[in-house]
Amino acid sequence: MHRRNVMPQFTYKARRRSGELIEGSLDVADRPAALGQIAKLGLYPLVVEAAKGGARGPAKAGGDTGAKAGTGLRFFSNRRRKPKLQEMATFTQQLANLLKAGMPLTMALQSMSSLTSKGIPGEVPRQLKQDVTEGRSLSDAMAKQPDVFPPIVVNMVRAGEQSGALEEVLRRQAAHFERFADVQAKFKSAMVYPLVVCLVGVALVVFFMTVMLPKFMTLFESIQGLELPATTKLLIDTSRFITTWWWLFPIVGVVGTILFQRYHATVDGRRSIDRLKMKLPIFGAVVKLNLFGQFARTLGTLLKNGVPVLQALRITEQIIPNVVLAEAIAKTREGVTDGKTLAQPLAKSGLFPQLMIDLLKIGEETGDIPGSLENVAETYERELTLALRAMTNLIEPLMIVGIAVIVGFLLMSVMSAMFAITQSIQR
Repeated sequence: MHRRNVMPQFTYKARRRSGELIEGSLDVADRPAALGQIAKLGLYPLVVEAAKGGARGPAKAGGDTGAKAGTGLRFFSNRRRKPKLQEMATFTQQLANLLKAGMPLTMALQSMSSLTSKGIPGEVPRQLKQDVTEGRSLSDAMAKQPDVFPPIVVNMVRAGEQSGALEEVLRRQAAHFERFADVQAKFKSAMVYPLVVCLVGVALVVFFMTVMLPKFMTLFESIQGLELPATTKLLIDTSRFITTWWWLFPIVGVVGTILFQRYHATVDGRRSIDRLKMKLPIFGAVVKLNLFGQFARTLGTLLKNGVPVLQALRITEQIIPNVVLAEAIAKTREGVTDGKTLAQPLAKSGLFPQLMIDLLKIGEETGDIPGSLENVAETYERELTLALRAMTNLIEPLMIVGIAVIVGFLLMSVMSAMFAITQSIQR
């Protein structure tokens, strides 16, 4: 009895390997001893804290240490770039593999700190381990590092903890990020060839105007009384302007970039630019397919992992990079709050295609909205692949024809001047 008055008491929440939630209390000297006792029982600790009237000193010290470490890590992470999609997929997949191997969460996080994970340094899992050791859940520990773990990761992990299926949720996250990384890679690869063609064309024109044409101009000016064709005069005037006022171009580029960024930083400017992106010919169709697929994939993944619909809509709204679509999702969330179905407010916005609305209605009728959203995402991801291929096939010949026209104009201007010189000599 005397021992119970001396030993601090801790309460805990933990889960069995089967996912069953367990609550209890322990009479131990400190928090590490409590965690060790819980590990001996074969449980995964979720929350460990001093009971009321128990040892406040150690608990407070641990909290302060975590706060300081968290502050230091946040300062560190502010200097670090956000992880890429594939890097997040690798991190979550590795953690899921360690948990599947039977490792307790703290040991798995310790192992993660030593594994090579490009884009996510070892400080991140070490801080997660420290927070979990102090009794925080993994989702709360991740929430302390918003620069590394976006809201979708935090909320899906929280849903996995509540359902006892953390490993499965981590694998779904990895698959989710891999899909988005694949779509992103397809979009970038589709733009590589047109960009290279454009750069080569610009380089050829600049080389001709600044290097080749001045040599021809010397020849033209050496002939007295030569009347040059109008196209040649235009070309010469353009070349003189470029060689004389070349320093204006970088200044105009810098000023234009600054003005664009300032306009884009305003609410109205961002809205106008995002709306324009969706209405552009050829490119607009690709943008909309990418946005619709991202919306359906993100919302479906969240709902499938047990995140409440309103919270899932809020997270999706934060993730979608288009303000116009994000505002439509916000209005949808308000409509769902008022008791409407998900399909009705989406249809009211006028932005979402009828196919998505119809599939959502089917999902609501059958009680499988996540499955319907997954079908929608797969549909638009396939269409996006086809649209990217079609855009590339259309842009490539257009750019080649455009460059050919410009080069042809340059050659014609020079050749017509050469014909004029020949005719003047014959006279």
